[in-house]
Amino acid sequence: MKDEFATIINIPRERIAVLIGPNGSVKKKLEKETGVKITVDSKTGEVEVVRPVDVEDQLTAIKSEDVIRAIARGFSPQKAFKLLLPEYYLEIIDLTEHVTDKSLERVRSRLIGREGKSRSFVSRMSSAEIVIYGKTVSIVGDAENVDLAKQAVMKIIHGLPHSAVFRFLERKRI
Repeated sequence: MKDEFATIINIPRERIAVLIGPNGSVKKKLEKETGVKITVDSKTGEVEVVRPVDVEDQLTAIKSEDVIRAIARGFSPQKAFKLLLPEYYLEIIDLTEHVTDKSLERVRSRLIGREGKSRSFVSRMSSAEIVIYGKTVSIVGDAENVDLAKQAVMKIIHGLPHSAVFRFLERKRI
C-alpha cells in the first residue's frame, strides 16, 4: 500500500454540484492538475482529498484543498482554480468571530452594499476576488491584494463608514 495523506473537507450540499461540475468535469480537472484523488459524499457534503506521498508537486496537491474550500465558499471553479498558481492565496473571514448573531445580517448587508457595489468596489480596488457566502467572507488573490482586501473588509465589519474605507483603498492603490 502506498503512503498517502487524507483530508476531509465539509462543504455545503448546495455547492456539491459546482465542485463536481457537468459530467464530473471540475472534479476530474482538479484531480488531473494536482495528482489527488477526490471522493464526494453528496448526502453529507463530506469531501475526502487523498494526496499520495509520491505526487510530483506536493504544494499544488496541498493547494487543491484550498480550491475545494473556495468552491465551497461560493467561488466559481474558474476563479477557484487560480489558487493553483503559487502566488495566489485564499483567506476566509468568519463573521461570527467578529460580530454578534444579532448584527450579522446588518454587517453582511454593509459588506455587500446597495446592488453589490461595496463588495465590487473593494474587489476592484484591491484586485482580489471577494465572495460573501453564509457567515463568511472569502478572498482570493496574491498575498498583497488579499491583505489589502482583508484590511478593507475588517474596517467595514468594525463599523467604519464606507467613504473612509473607500478613501483608504484609493490611497493604498496609488
